[in-house]
Amino acid sequence: MAGLFGGGAAATATSSTVGDTSKDVDVPSSQMPGDSISDLAFSPQNDFLSVASWDKKVYIYEVNNNGAQGKWAFEMKAPVLGCAWSKDGTRIAGASADHTAVMVDLRNAPQSGSASLQTQQVAQHNDTIKCVRWFQHGGNDFVVTGSWDKTVKFWDLRSDKPAGTLDCAERIYTMDVKNDLLVIGTAERHIHMVDLKDPGKIYKTITSPLKWQTRVVSCFTDATGFAVGSIEGRCAIQYVEDKDTPLNFSFKCHRQQDPSARDVAKVYSVNAISFHPIHGTFSTAGSDGTFHFWDKDAKHRLKGYPEVGGSITATGFSKDGNIFAYAVSYDWSKGYSYNTPQQPIKLKLHPILGDECKPRPGSKKR
Repeated sequence: MAGLFGGGAAATATSSTVGDTSKDVDVPSSQMPGDSISDLAFSPQNDFLSVASWDKKVYIYEVNNNGAQGKWAFEMKAPVLGCAWSKDGTRIAGASADHTAVMVDLRNAPQSGSASLQTQQVAQHNDTIKCVRWFQHGGNDFVVTGSWDKTVKFWDLRSDKPAGTLDCAERIYTMDVKNDLLVIGTAERHIHMVDLKDPGKIYKTITSPLKWQTRVVSCFTDATGFAVGSIEGRCAIQYVEDKDTPLNFSFKCHRQQDPSARDVAKVYSVNAISFHPIHGTFSTAGSDGTFHFWDKDAKHRLKGYPEVGGSITATGFSKDGNIFAYAVSYDWSKGYSYNTPQQPIKLKLHPILGDECKPRPGSKKR
């Protein structure tokens, strides 16, 4: 989809670090969820985008040159907090506050018109399931779920019993998978790393290098490490193996200078981190309503974008890296009472043009 939205593949590169959102496309409000967006994910194989919402539904959009069109949806019994695609792009899972995760198989889906999909339960916990991911082990597809019941469970789709359970000692807030790497971020700033070739045990546990609550973890494209975002406007780059420890670092982001006090900065949560599938650069997005693209190997910010009119709660790159999707909605940072009808609910598609996500010239992966 190089020509998405009429965007020019021939767009000229610019040395400016200020990004342009003027070509970003809104998903029509008539096709938007009825409550905050908790998660989103592009299919790894097709031009589909899934969106999980507090309105108890997962929406699946077909992305084309005109933007995104609602194609399917499925509903759960409570707010949906996570969604993820299988590696082959045929199935999608949703994780809910109803303590379950369900799956739909798009190979059985009607091909025309917006339709509701049949679900199959694939996971059960004793509390809210916050995160869901897929991985492959022994040639089979597995679903992995992380819950506020302080466990991570692995599910073989051929059985209704968990294939394995990891006791993580605290509530799971965030989780990501890349290749054979599973990273789990919990309350009290614990971060667990699991080698999915041996998923029955935790490979390594660290305390987050960031001093405040973990909001998001996201694996590098080469699975050698991960990025961590906290509620205190910081991001950390962390490698798995001890030999790479000298490459670890953290930096401040999503902060705004208080115009009334020279030495005071307003600090915002880092809500989402996504890695570009081709270039290995990454995005951060936060409660301040901005997103930024970064080159971790050069320790350099590539682009920063203006405020979009509300907190950004979820982000993701398309399979070829040509589109960056971001959700604008309430992030629950001030509790239930602030989730008013005035809070925006938007889903926007940003075409990647020119050098926006390309590594800094001369930077090399170390």
